[in-house]
Amino acid sequence: MEMNDILFDKIIDTVQECVFWKDTDRRFVGVNQSFLDFYGFESADVLIGKTDEDMGWHNDPEPYRQDELRVLEGESTYKVPGKCIIKGEERDIIASKTPIYEDGRIIGLVGSFLDVTDPMRRSRPSEGAQVLYSIDELRKYSYFDKLLDDTGLNDVLDSLTGLITRAYILDYAKSLMVSKTPFTFAIIDLDNFKYINDTYGHASGDIVLKEVSKSLVAYTGENGLVGRFGGDEIILINLKNKNYQQNKHFFERMYLSRKVFRRNIMLGDSTPFITGTIGCAVYPNDADNYDDLFAAVDKALYSGKRKGRNCYTIYLASQHKAITNTHIAKRSVYDIYRELAVQFDSTADPQEKLKQLTQTLKRELLVADMYYVGQSGNLISASTGKIIGEAVDIDDLVTDELFNTNDVSKVKFLAPVTYNTLIENSFETMLIVRVGIGHTTYGHIMCAEKGSMRIWQEDEFAVLFALARMLAAYLKESGQTI
Repeated sequence: MEMNDILFDKIIDTVQECVFWKDTDRRFVGVNQSFLDFYGFESADVLIGKTDEDMGWHNDPEPYRQDELRVLEGESTYKVPGKCIIKGEERDIIASKTPIYEDGRIIGLVGSFLDVTDPMRRSRPSEGAQVLYSIDELRKYSYFDKLLDDTGLNDVLDSLTGLITRAYILDYAKSLMVSKTPFTFAIIDLDNFKYINDTYGHASGDIVLKEVSKSLVAYTGENGLVGRFGGDEIILINLKNKNYQQNKHFFERMYLSRKVFRRNIMLGDSTPFITGTIGCAVYPNDADNYDDLFAAVDKALYSGKRKGRNCYTIYLASQHKAITNTHIAKRSVYDIYRELAVQFDSTADPQEKLKQLTQTLKRELLVADMYYVGQSGNLISASTGKIIGEAVDIDDLVTDELFNTNDVSKVKFLAPVTYNTLIENSFETMLIVRVGIGHTTYGHIMCAEKGSMRIWQEDEFAVLFALARMLAAYLKESGQTI
């Protein structure tokens, strides 16, 4: 028993936290060495038998007295923030207290506290900063609870978005693996963010990032945490949804509610439509280590981008495991142009040109088919030559070089005949390019998709525009029609 007492004393005197214990009248009975060092006392004699009020450690002692009275009634407290005066300076502390029992009755309390003044000072938000997580919210997670004892909130949160910084959100994911805690890991990529920056300015891009971040945190709620991976990429760690069906429900509601994506964000006089692409995988179902989990998420994200963005993809080994880095490394626009040019020169017939070119477009742009509208005013499949409907008013729709949308209702009043054909074929998104030079129009080529709210990319615009111009130049020179 004496050895145990000696060992206990040694342990108490070597821990870094300030430890104290009191009787039922809240009078000090003992403290450890860290406590004495913190206050600058040579021995505990100066405070034994006294209360906090006797020592004058608090400007307002009443909250602390009430806190300890609750503990003496059987309640425990954990890391409650407070302040105490040390050598004339007010310091920030966090304190935990619990009752001491003997033979089933409370005979006192034991407590500990840490000085967190420096981290707290680093946690005060700078003017205009967006803060999406409070210290109390993050302390609910054991990883951040330990981290915030020594690290300020400003160090933990991204200065622009208010999300958790890359280093800490990734380290948090790794800590979950160490503790064998299942979770879903998702990477979210804002669609066409470069276009927003280039068109509206970087200040507007910052507004979009902040708004999307705020919406993501609100939507995720207590299911997990959100961090900024870098640029316009965001990481979401979901502790509640840990299988395919749960994730399907979670992300489906996110898109359908339009509270995060598929909504307009006000930027002065403009309201750009904001969408995002998500790839996710589950630990440990899909991968049991960080590198493999990240690779699985990357493959799912790649698959979503190749489908046209503006969607979520949940990793399935049967569909995504075979994807390699070679697949993810997208071919350059130059390589696509070069292949199209070779194919274009391989035949003299315009319809046959379109048929061959469509095979490359299917592979490189992942489109189901390419269609064209010529002098007949019919919408025709370039792959089969089959007429799928009328589009005699398509000129009214494409008033510039190209037209694209993932909302067919926008076509209804502009070109009702074309609209009816789109509806009859269940097309939801389309990219139409004029085949013409100067004021002369020879026809139009179209990529249209079913069951997809595809977001068309600038390089896809470029490929279709170049193809249309090559075709227009050929028709002008040869005198042929489509």
